[in-house]
Amino acid sequence: MPMDLKVGDIVELKKQHPCGSNHFEIIRTGADFRIKCTGCERQLWIARPNLERRIKKVTSKSE
Repeated sequence: MPMDLKVGDIVELKKQHPCGSNHFEIIRTGADFRIKCTGCERQLWIARPNLERRIKKVTSKSE
């Protein structure tokens, strides 16, 4: 069953982004996710199964 992730959620991933941050904001959901690094503001596309496997925890939920 897919995780309940919504636009605006902040997730902590297991591995760091090259800028040093491991917190990302979800910008778009679906089969592919668009996430934005909170450190350097770079955006990237990632498939749902890959993102769900890499999530360490959801640090803040959007309302």
